[in-house]
Amino acid sequence: MAKTTIKFGTDGWRAGIAEDYTFENVRYCAQGTAEYLLSEGLAKQGMVVGYDMRFRSEDFARAVAEVLAGNGISVYLSKIAAPTPVLSYAILPLKAAGGIWITASHNPPTDNGFKLRSSYAGAAAPETLAQVEERIRAAQDAERVQRMDYEEGVKKGLIKLFDPTEPYLEQLARLIDTQPIIEAGLRVVTDPMWGVGQGWFPRLLSGGKTEVKEIHGERNPIFPRMKRPEPIEENLQDLLETVRTWGGDAGIANDGDADRVGFVSEKGTFVNQLEVYALLAYYLLEVRGFRGPLVRTVSSTVMANKLAKLYGVQVYETGVGFKYVAPEMMRVDALMGGEESGGFAFRGHIPERDGILAGLYLLDLMVRTGEKPSQLLERIFELVGPHYYDRIDRRMAPDEKPAVMARVSQAKPDSLAGLKVKYLDTRDGFRFVLEDEGWLLIRFSGTEPVIRIYCETTYQDKVRDLLSEGLKLAGLSE
Repeated sequence: MAKTTIKFGTDGWRAGIAEDYTFENVRYCAQGTAEYLLSEGLAKQGMVVGYDMRFRSEDFARAVAEVLAGNGISVYLSKIAAPTPVLSYAILPLKAAGGIWITASHNPPTDNGFKLRSSYAGAAAPETLAQVEERIRAAQDAERVQRMDYEEGVKKGLIKLFDPTEPYLEQLARLIDTQPIIEAGLRVVTDPMWGVGQGWFPRLLSGGKTEVKEIHGERNPIFPRMKRPEPIEENLQDLLETVRTWGGDAGIANDGDADRVGFVSEKGTFVNQLEVYALLAYYLLEVRGFRGPLVRTVSSTVMANKLAKLYGVQVYETGVGFKYVAPEMMRVDALMGGEESGGFAFRGHIPERDGILAGLYLLDLMVRTGEKPSQLLERIFELVGPHYYDRIDRRMAPDEKPAVMARVSQAKPDSLAGLKVKYLDTRDGFRFVLEDEGWLLIRFSGTEPVIRIYCETTYQDKVRDLLSEGLKLAGLSE
């Protein structure tokens, strides 16, 4: 039987449960990771292992713990399903070599995944992932997995159960004073999208005048009433409706592992991810008065560049994924890093997306300014002008990718939707930069077999035309 090719994408390895994502392959991933740690002299520090609420995630996590223990590596295994940022922060007080999270984040319910984190509590760098992949392949070829029975690992002290909650709560208290939010009398609807974010906002904001109404707050691995636990508009219809009918001041959504944030205005309208980047940058630069560089992916907003110019800070652009954003944030001591998917990280915390902290910052922005989300967006647009964004996702068979890439790479359009193309950026996909500083990006997802076509422009009436032009460049039908 052919062995599964295990390759880390934008954020870890993800695959269909029972197809490629099997206990055998998860154990190979753990064995390759263990051999990398041993080769780098990191094994003595141990590893944190955690998991989300997907199908059998806790059992896959236990399988990882058995393999690490079988290689003589201590494991701190979370007692509970926990958000990725909560697990990632735990790496620091434990002084661990890194972490392994069993999660497929926002992918469809049929998938699960294997995320690798480094000692700095952020996504492992691409060169690290390449070395781990090499060792996974070697383990597969040799059919080599060293395992220790779970109970034996616990008895020998190689597998230690722990709760990552308290250290994270202490860190949040250092980053933000939640008391003004608690006493503000807001009505906030939260949607953890059936994932590990459930219960967090009600807990953090209880005890005062602010009311929190949580929906989809139970474990349900099929993620009903949504295509997937990704906090984008099409998956948040229940949240939009609840904000409208309940009279909410805002809605906060988190994806399946709670490292991303979605935001809904008091009108029950979706605030897109690029607008959220601009709101968070404004909050840090103007409202909190901080200064420092901003990091954004090529798929995120040029509003970041315009705000950075107003406040005298720099912007650094990276490829898509926090395996690029995290190292760049650390290199330049960034104030904030963010990407189009709704993932944001902040200085003074960990170089990791944190949908819980991002949600608290958005609420704090409302409290400190006394303005509703729609008013805050108007304020941003007064500073940098209106910007409009949308995205099309198309599932594709892997063997279709070369032909599509060839078609796009050979295209040399002078203009798109009537806007002059200034230049082509190929750092991650094909990004056509336009005369209004907007862009059209065509790239393949690093986490699933999907081609994505995105655009941002200052012309509202050109969004659909730009996306249509992108489909044509890729040779795809409307």
